[in-house]
Amino acid sequence: MAPSFRHILLACAATMLAVTLAAAAPAPSGDKNAPVTFTADDVQYDREDGIVTATGHVEAWQNDKTLRADKIVFNRNTGVAAASGNVVLQQADGQVLFADYAELTQDMKDGVLIGMRALLLQNGKLAANGARRTDAKINEMTRAVYTACNLCKTDPSRAPLWDIRARLAVQDVENKKIEYYDAIVDIRGIPVLYTPFLAHPDPSEKRATGILPPTFGYANKVLGTYVIAPYFIVIDGSSDATVTAFPASNAGVALELEYRKKFNSGAIKLESSVADEHGSPEGHVFFKGEFALSDVWRWGFDLNRASGSNYLRDFKISLNVPVLTSQVFLEGYGQGSYARTDVRFYQSVQTGNTASLLPTVLPRTQYSYFGEQDGLGGRTTVDVGAFNLLRSAGTSDERVNLNGGWSRPFTGPIGDLYNLSFNVDSALYDSHGLNLFPNYANIRDADAGQAMPTVSLEMRLPLLRNTGDGLGSQTIEPIAKLMVSPNGSSYHNGRIPNEDSLDVDFSDANLFDRNRNGGTDRLEGGVRLALATQGTWIFPSGAKLQGLIGESFRLHPDPYMLVQSGLQGTMSDIVTRQTFSPGHTFDITARERFNHDTLKPTFADLMGSGGPEWLRFTGGYIYANSTPLNYYNQAPNTPAALLDLKTPRNEVSFGGSTKIAPWTVSLSARRDLKLNKMVSVDADLAYENECFIFAIKFYRRYFSINGDNGDSGLLFNITLKTVGEFGFHAN
Repeated sequence: MAPSFRHILLACAATMLAVTLAAAAPAPSGDKNAPVTFTADDVQYDREDGIVTATGHVEAWQNDKTLRADKIVFNRNTGVAAASGNVVLQQADGQVLFADYAELTQDMKDGVLIGMRALLLQNGKLAANGARRTDAKINEMTRAVYTACNLCKTDPSRAPLWDIRARLAVQDVENKKIEYYDAIVDIRGIPVLYTPFLAHPDPSEKRATGILPPTFGYANKVLGTYVIAPYFIVIDGSSDATVTAFPASNAGVALELEYRKKFNSGAIKLESSVADEHGSPEGHVFFKGEFALSDVWRWGFDLNRASGSNYLRDFKISLNVPVLTSQVFLEGYGQGSYARTDVRFYQSVQTGNTASLLPTVLPRTQYSYFGEQDGLGGRTTVDVGAFNLLRSAGTSDERVNLNGGWSRPFTGPIGDLYNLSFNVDSALYDSHGLNLFPNYANIRDADAGQAMPTVSLEMRLPLLRNTGDGLGSQTIEPIAKLMVSPNGSSYHNGRIPNEDSLDVDFSDANLFDRNRNGGTDRLEGGVRLALATQGTWIFPSGAKLQGLIGESFRLHPDPYMLVQSGLQGTMSDIVTRQTFSPGHTFDITARERFNHDTLKPTFADLMGSGGPEWLRFTGGYIYANSTPLNYYNQAPNTPAALLDLKTPRNEVSFGGSTKIAPWTVSLSARRDLKLNKMVSVDADLAYENECFIFAIKFYRRYFSINGDNGDSGLLFNITLKTVGEFGFHAN
């Protein structure tokens, strides 16, 4: 027999077997008519019976598919091709099929396999005593077993962590689904669940229509006993939906819908629900989309509305959200520039929030530019903004602002560093209802404007010492910044509203800012000097110690700085920062602010973490002597001496976690030291390996939201990877 003839005959047998065995995944990409190349120790042809036999290390490959067997026989008269002895088919997508014996008909649509095993995607494993292929679409398997767990290396016959056994299993190749009849779920070989029918997507399928695992729960305060039953629908290749029924014994029934759709230029996502909670109609709509107009421009929207925060929290839609924001925007990115225009609406969903005080922004526009280095070695910055803000029971105003600047860094002869800057901050206003929230001025309507030019010079002198005596290197850097501006304005006797400078958070982070108010509506002026010294000590072991201490001085007090901001008078509070990192497994950072006269702390923030991954601890502490935003909740024209700003925050937090594969445990808690009571507690326990997840989560909230006197919850979850998850949730 000529070599070319043997080639053709074995190609036919190998191709038929390869197509028939490709039951676990779609056919790999490539030309189906491409020639099949093979090797074998021996090839025999029986002309009388029309049988071609290839034996001994038979290997055939086409495109990215490879077939191996001890023996392949093709009967030209009956049209039957058979492979036997260590049959292995390796597919282009990485899946591998094994069989003791495989027999195919000539049309390649029907066949049988004996002793079939398959390695599927995502570590899936499927085995059966026998398999029958029908019409090239359905594979029926008897005495089938499926698992995604690794087998014991020393004893492969040992039962895996979990498996699904079935009297009959059907693999729908076309729809990528595996169905089981008379199925038993085993844990370590022990039957724990029987079901007459069970189905899940083939591991190669990322999206498949079907019932998702339900969640059962109990919430004695609000919902009672409830069930969350989701159904996932694949609409097409670019869209899907999830419909969820949420019946609760004490609160009625909720129906939820999630819809997702991808386009060539963007995507949309819709989440909505309707419910009858305690006899009252409830619901929500969250609708979001983003679309690219070009490589530079994009637009989008974010619509969020709900009947109330209690409903969002009770039905696990969104927790502790006091205000929902909706917007439509257009934004663009350029070389060193950014532009955005948006329209914003706000909805109050929490008890105690006054909806009439929330603004509507129609519209807000901003543009920022950071220029390239010019011929003088400096850079120009420009920020332009405008907004129209409306309140039905508060101040409504329109503003146009322009902030421009130029700065140039340079270096002195001894390594001293300088940065010279010129800046102008300006804004024009048209305001109505200035006598209302949040301004409480003595006039109602006004047109006004303000401008604040500032010249500043920052000086730094980094001093480095490397002793070479095993103590590492030390750096000390004195910093000074002189800022010269006209004295702060009187804000035209209340004619200028305040929308973006409601809170002043003075710390080391904004010690050198030219405007510590943080916005444009209140501009810091006068002659002022900020001084600080920061140092760094790097030890030979790699440990690092850093620190900063600083203070700000001014020629004249700024009477418009908030009470207890730390910036009143001619001398500010003292701000400090310390960071210590003895190694990769530990770090601690602390920030403080001290009254410059009494040195009593007015603010402290401490956060640290340490330990290896298998045992890591975290801790934190925060103290603040006042709540500046309380100022805007006072009655109109309250004298400064009577303002109630003293609502200190004094809170400690701590936690720990350990990760020793496959176990993960974490615990965290917060406690209010002023009230001497817990704020919250969270605990998590999880076990995860290649095929299984077991997790328990507990939380307890001690503070009240909308008068609920706290909340607690327990989530119990089991996930069989590639099959689904099952959980119990109680709170």
